[in-house]
Amino acid sequence: MTHTFEIAEDFLLDGKPFKIISGAVHYFRIPPAYWEDRLRKLRAMGCNTVETYIPWNLHEPEPGTFNFSGILDIAAFVRLAQKLGLWVILRPSPYICAEWEFGGLPAWLLREDGMRLRGLYPPFMEQIKAYYQRLFPEIVPLQVDHGGPVILMQVENEYGYYGEDTAYLQGMEKLMRDCGATVPFVTSDGPMEESLSCGHLPGVLPTGNFGSRTEDRFAVLKKFTDGGPLMCTEFWVGWFDHWGNGGHKTGNLEESVKDLDRMLDLGSVNIYMFEGGTNFGFMNGSNYYDELTPDVTSYDYDGVLTEAGDITEKYRRYRAVIEKHVGKIAEPVPANCPKKAYGEISCDGRAGLFENLDRLSKPVSLKFPASMERLGQNYGYILYRSTLEREQNLEKIRLYGANDRANIFLEGRPVLTLYDRELLSEAQVNEATHPGSELDILVENMGRVNFGPRMEEQRKGIDRHVQINGHTHLNWEAYCLPLTNTDAVDFSAGYTEGLPAFYHFTFPVEGKADTWIDFTGFGKGCIFLNGFNLGRFWEIGPQRRLYVPAPLLKDGDNEIIVFETEGKHALSLTLTDTPDLG
Repeated sequence: MTHTFEIAEDFLLDGKPFKIISGAVHYFRIPPAYWEDRLRKLRAMGCNTVETYIPWNLHEPEPGTFNFSGILDIAAFVRLAQKLGLWVILRPSPYICAEWEFGGLPAWLLREDGMRLRGLYPPFMEQIKAYYQRLFPEIVPLQVDHGGPVILMQVENEYGYYGEDTAYLQGMEKLMRDCGATVPFVTSDGPMEESLSCGHLPGVLPTGNFGSRTEDRFAVLKKFTDGGPLMCTEFWVGWFDHWGNGGHKTGNLEESVKDLDRMLDLGSVNIYMFEGGTNFGFMNGSNYYDELTPDVTSYDYDGVLTEAGDITEKYRRYRAVIEKHVGKIAEPVPANCPKKAYGEISCDGRAGLFENLDRLSKPVSLKFPASMERLGQNYGYILYRSTLEREQNLEKIRLYGANDRANIFLEGRPVLTLYDRELLSEAQVNEATHPGSELDILVENMGRVNFGPRMEEQRKGIDRHVQINGHTHLNWEAYCLPLTNTDAVDFSAGYTEGLPAFYHFTFPVEGKADTWIDFTGFGKGCIFLNGFNLGRFWEIGPQRRLYVPAPLLKDGDNEIIVFETEGKHALSLTLTDTPDLG
């Protein structure tokens, strides 16, 4: 059945006023087997709509190569929402922010010198057009006037925080229409007059993103809506964590409940996040103000549901507020998914990175170092290797154009680690060398910045050159290490204590349930379960355990591989039934 959805003095569904009560659920942060559980819980809280971003970098991992299957089957997610009686808001902007790697932009954009992002720059727009010509056939049939549940789409995302190129916004609007979008459009921006002015698009309803002071925020927004409805497209109910921030961030529940109540008095809402989910793999974003702050693997966000989809006190309180506005909710609240502590498991194999380099990567010979992107790599690590022939000793070193964290080794010994702003200046080393001494620099991409003006400076690895003892050092071999092939690690190849290495564990499963890996004793790295990259860990916290959704387990033996870069490790892991976000 087809429907109509319009924006007039109110949102109108089939000609009748419709209050949007929505929650954000990112399909790409949740295993597909759990989509229905999360959506049922959303509906049982009283929501009538679900909202999601669409991440360009996952759907087009390489230029012209697209993926809309498995966890990326956006059409299946939307159809499931429809089956459960939910309407859908899609945010298909090439840029999504979302504390997601590079704000959802594909890293391969940075292979081109001079690339300008989020503006009317022809090479950027050409890439968006090619992407949209593949994306929109997936989502056009899902619109309400085509018999689907999609009632709204968003043009760009918080553009008023970034720029003022109205012609670019108009170009994006036209491109979406040309690709078949027929539902109404919105923009969403911070609730300040300047943000709304810069991000506003004539003829498109502006909405606000904020987490407090509802009446004040809506009063500012009303100046730009031209008599249209008021909506908070991101009602921030919590916040995200970054490594080393001192503890899991939580919101003020009492104030949040009051804000939600008032918001539903005055307009519509999308709760951000209903469930945050997980930054699996290397998909966490980063922020950069005075320093780099990479986000942790968990995107719990202090959401209405936990990272594992569990009901919270926030859920119960919000449900009561929604009942006040829509009447008694008859649907019972679904139960939480089972959890299990599988216990302590022992390491049954370990192997060094250096001993496995040639199995994991084919070296590229370079005069000067080159960034990951220039070598066709997007995520993970990259190792640069050279020999010191003319240097009398390794006294000083500086890496030019380097991001984000570099572990430096001389003759297989760790001598220096440089992180963030330490990469901007020359470092003292003072190590003795001899002709032919081997120098290795392992650089980690800790997640590209997802917000602000530094996005165009996000090439990872070393993009210019290495200066040793005051002169440029030439002739390198680069080993790209996206770690998409951990099955190639040979655990009999050798191991050296104190150096980057892989640690192997196996454990049996009878009856799959959610669990958490406690990585106590390990320094820094990432963890793979049955070949799937669960995400990063770092001893500095606040996150102390990585979430393992039950659908990633298999009956029988399961394999864990820990990659660790600091030479800090334990000989066991513990699989527990509770999280520890710090």
